[in-house]
Amino acid sequence: MDLKHINTLRAVMDSDSFLNASYKLGCTQSTVTMHIQQLEKTLNLKLFERVGRKMMLTQEAKEIMPYLDSIIKSVDGLMNHYKSSEEITGKLNIATAETFLVYKMQNILKEFKEKAPNVEISIQGTNCYEVRKKLLNGDIDLGIHYDINRYSDSIITKIMKKFDLVLVSSSSINRKYLDFVSENQEKPFSVVGHNVKSPYRGSLLKYLENKNIMMHKTLELGSVEAAKQGIIANLGIAYLPRFTVERELKEGQLIELEHEIEQTKIKAIYAYHKNKHINRAMNLFIELLNKNFDSV
Repeated sequence: MDLKHINTLRAVMDSDSFLNASYKLGCTQSTVTMHIQQLEKTLNLKLFERVGRKMMLTQEAKEIMPYLDSIIKSVDGLMNHYKSSEEITGKLNIATAETFLVYKMQNILKEFKEKAPNVEISIQGTNCYEVRKKLLNGDIDLGIHYDINRYSDSIITKIMKKFDLVLVSSSSINRKYLDFVSENQEKPFSVVGHNVKSPYRGSLLKYLENKNIMMHKTLELGSVEAAKQGIIANLGIAYLPRFTVERELKEGQLIELEHEIEQTKIKAIYAYHKNKHINRAMNLFIELLNKNFDSV
């Protein structure tokens, strides 16, 4: 006996018609008719008869209703127990791009912990390629990173947002070095980086090479915050997601430089293995990502 058919039976009883039941269930009237016919076939009796404009239970149906009521109550009890249970437990292992962990995840984590305080959650901030490796190796449940177009069909991905990229320098840069459009130049400072495997930093290096704009050796400072301080101190330039330098641009510590880099946006995605069981903890976290990631 299919529980969907029991649910349809209850909807017809509550609505007094197949049409009203279809509205309540969000399906077609023909689907309601089919469910009732299949239930009648299973029970080997007729369930409804038309009385005026209403569909009423037959006498045979009334006689077995105590048994059907017992099934309905049992199903209701099971569903209410699941829905009313506020306790979400278990473990959740996530790896994410460092910039997301620093600038995008804190409010999401706060709301997650408020709603699921008993979940043991581990979030590692690393580069996109390491996130991909951990996901493919089964070391994490969920990967959140910039799209690097390297997944097979075994991985499910969802685009959350496309972020603008911006070329920035210190506001105290010598004005004669502001040109990053003309070819064949030499600059007395470095490209400042926070991760050697940053997908957007690669776009900048390729652009400088194609333009034959010579820079000092790349300066790696280990984190986005350290890189920003290096740029503010006039150690060089960087190509970063705008959200990471929004405050410094508004406060006048950094300025945006004109350029002709082809890649001006970068996609943020989350990914998980298609065979992964999405438990309640993971489902809640994905729900919060979809709701809040762009708004943080």
